[in-house]
Amino acid sequence: MNRIIPKPQIQPELNDRRGAALVEFAIVAPVFMFLILGMVEMGNALEATTQLSAALREAGRLASMDWSEIVPEGESPNEKVIRDIRNFLKAGGYPGDDITITLTSADGNDVGQTFDLADPANERRLFKLEATIPFEQVSTFPHGLMNGRNINARIVMRAGRISLMN
Repeated sequence: MNRIIPKPQIQPELNDRRGAALVEFAIVAPVFMFLILGMVEMGNALEATTQLSAALREAGRLASMDWSEIVPEGESPNEKVIRDIRNFLKAGGYPGDDITITLTSADGNDVGQTFDLADPANERRLFKLEATIPFEQVSTFPHGLMNGRNINARIVMRAGRISLMN
C-alpha cells in the first residue's frame, strides 16, 4: 500500500513577507550603523575630555605645590607644567604637540592674562589651565562631520607653595 504524501504548500503571504523584511532591513540598517558609529565617536570625544581633565588636574596639583625641588635648572614652572601635560597626554596616545595649552590668571583684574607661577606676587591667586585638542586628532573615522571642532578642558586652581614634606 503506497501512500501519497502531499507536499506542503508554501503560502504566498510568506514569500511576500520575506521581501518586505529585506526592504525593512535595507532601510533600517544604515540608520542603525549611523547611530552605532556616532556612539563610537562620542565615546572617543568623552575619553579625550576625561584624559585632558586628568592631565590638567595633575598639572594643577604640581603648580599648587612646592615645585622648587622638581623644576629642572633653566626651566620655568610654567614650562614644566605645560611639558608635563603634553607628556601625560602623549603617554595616553594623544598627539601632545597638537594640543593648545594656556596658563592664565583667573583672579582680579588680570583675568585672561598669562599667569607666572614663579612670581611670588601670584601666590594664593587663582589661575586657569586650559587645554584644547582638535577633534580630528581623536576621531576614529575620516569624516568631515566634526572637522573644525575642538575638545576642551579647563581647571581653576589656587597657586601656592604647599610642601608635602617636613
